[in-house]
Amino acid sequence: MTSESSGNPYDINGPNFNSDLYLQKLLKDYNLKQIMDHEAEVVHETQTLHSDMQTLVYENYNKFISATDTVRKMKYDFNQMEESMDLLAKNMDSITSFSEQISTTLQGTRGQIMRLSSVHSLLKKLQFLFKLPNNLKDKINEENYSQAVQDYIHAQRVLNQYGNMPSFQGIQKDCEEIVEEMKDKLRTQFHKTDASTKSLAESVDLLLQLKEPADVLCADFLTHADKRLSEQLDNLKEMCENDIIEFVEMGSSGFLSDLCLIVASYKDMFVNRPPVDKNEFSDDFDTKAVSRLNTFIMNNMKKYFDLVSKRVENVADTVVLVRALDRFYKRLQAMNALCEDTDFARTGTDIVIGAGRKQCRNHLSALKQHLSETLAKVRQTLASKVSSDGDGGLPELQALLVMPTIEKVKGILQDLLVFLQPELSFGLKPQFLQRFCVDEVREGLVIGFLHHLTATANGFCTGLDAPKFPPTLLLLLSKMCLEFKDSNVHYLLTSTDDLFNIEEYAASKNDVTSETEICENFQKAAQELLNHFVRLQGLTVSQMLRKSVETRDWLHTIEPRTVRAVMKRVVEDITAIESQVTALYDDTDGQVDRSSDSSRKTHSVSRHQYRSNWSSYTPSHLDSSFVSNIHKLFSERIEIFSSVHFNKASILTGIIKISLKTFLECVRLRTFSKYGLQQIQVDTHYLQLYLWRFVSDENLVHFLLDEILGSAVHRCLEPVLMEPSVVDIICERN
Repeated sequence: MTSESSGNPYDINGPNFNSDLYLQKLLKDYNLKQIMDHEAEVVHETQTLHSDMQTLVYENYNKFISATDTVRKMKYDFNQMEESMDLLAKNMDSITSFSEQISTTLQGTRGQIMRLSSVHSLLKKLQFLFKLPNNLKDKINEENYSQAVQDYIHAQRVLNQYGNMPSFQGIQKDCEEIVEEMKDKLRTQFHKTDASTKSLAESVDLLLQLKEPADVLCADFLTHADKRLSEQLDNLKEMCENDIIEFVEMGSSGFLSDLCLIVASYKDMFVNRPPVDKNEFSDDFDTKAVSRLNTFIMNNMKKYFDLVSKRVENVADTVVLVRALDRFYKRLQAMNALCEDTDFARTGTDIVIGAGRKQCRNHLSALKQHLSETLAKVRQTLASKVSSDGDGGLPELQALLVMPTIEKVKGILQDLLVFLQPELSFGLKPQFLQRFCVDEVREGLVIGFLHHLTATANGFCTGLDAPKFPPTLLLLLSKMCLEFKDSNVHYLLTSTDDLFNIEEYAASKNDVTSETEICENFQKAAQELLNHFVRLQGLTVSQMLRKSVETRDWLHTIEPRTVRAVMKRVVEDITAIESQVTALYDDTDGQVDRSSDSSRKTHSVSRHQYRSNWSSYTPSHLDSSFVSNIHKLFSERIEIFSSVHFNKASILTGIIKISLKTFLECVRLRTFSKYGLQQIQVDTHYLQLYLWRFVSDENLVHFLLDEILGSAVHRCLEPVLMEPSVVDIICERN
């Protein structure tokens, strides 16, 4: 391919290019416009090539000029270098000549000079020995103990070698006395409160060089170090009121830094000394030294952990607390190198979990306090609106009980999420995640608060004495428990599980309280509250009826012309209760289809059972009473205190049953005259006119009212009833 292109006459870049043939080919193959375009292209390429060639020429020219200058400069430099080399050769020849002359001159005195040098060196050593006591004293006075020890050790070999000579015995004795004095001063460093760890390490090192017992020095060193660390802990105790981050920083830079320095110095001095120095120690010294050090570390770290544990329990700001715990935990991880047999990070994790537990408990206390304050506010509102309006704004109060509590729990969960930030040094530890997320947040805080909520609600259901709170509060709490059971429990637990990954961190389902269990507790609490509300309201109405029966002289009653005021009050109270119940509970489950003629019904006892004139108890009357009692035995029994359903009709039915049952029992204990019986007839008919609309089964009201009137007939000395039309007129006028 290359040979073909090189021999091609049409290749404009080839050596065999033929312009005529190329031009003919262009004229043959291309039209005029293509030829003109090709011409412009060739012209442009020619100009470009010409420019490139010109640039290349200029660059080569510049390089040529530069090379010429370099050659000229090298020629000049080589001339100077040649002159310098000639001069150096002359100087070397001169030096060689002088050296030969000196060697010749000193040939005879060289041996004598060497002997004199040896004598001079010996005299200097002797002079050092004679001056050693004074030099040691001067160094000690200057507190230059390191140099004094080095001088003594340097001279000790000579003193030991020539110590039997009288001239050296005095020097050796003086030096030993001075060294003993220096040892005492070095030991006093252990008792100085302002002595640094570095200075203590230097003192111990010098004493070891002076052959002091390592066991004694080891014990003295740790005793003094323990005092210094105790002072650091005392300073930390005084800072417990300061900012938690400042407290942790002080503990790290003060106590922990000192402890690390003490341990490092201890190991360098007693454990990791070079093999030469270890000849001074006993065989089992290393084991004892390490054991003593580990005991020292553990004792001091326990004190530090106790102090930190107490301090982190009283921090209101969770973000600041987590930042402080993160710094504390990071420093502990670096402390693991101090004591190989102990994992300080595990203890640190326990402290972090303890701080999280305390934070959860603080939040739980805040939730309990919030609930208590909310209940107090609702009670106060209810108490102030008892006489003003019927329902007292119960839906708003219901929202006040539920929504702020839910929002507060959500805010607390968001606040606790800072413990799970991934960049935290302790945040990804499985032990921490399981214990904090599952045990503390879900079970301790959320489940704990829900249990407290049900316990608080159940606490309002004790006793039937006159309560210290409005009974309407029971209605509100019952509705609140129902709302929690229906939606809020699921919402709170789902939010907690999602935010804190409970399913991932929980070891098993048995470790968490099920939603069903909590909902059942709220269902039971709601039922108990509603039952207690019915009983209290029934008791209130019953008290009015009981007093109205017990305080009246039924044997000397005038002919009835009106309904007694207490009956009107009963209807008014039940109507007020109805408005309160309606505000919270609908009546879809208890709605019945009632006839508009129900209010006009009369008692069956007044139509069929009794005659209009009772002169005495006759056999026929006894037979009728006996048959009536037999009929009651086989009729459906009415449960007065049975559980009510969560609807208006059932609640009001429960209250009315209790009230009418009390009315019945009170009537059974009284004796009536004719007019007294007729007053009971008027009262029961009035109740029948109004109470039927509150209950789900109006036959129940008719039955109880019939029982009341029947009991009054049996307890009447002259059982004569009024005409139903007269009773209707009296009741309609009221």
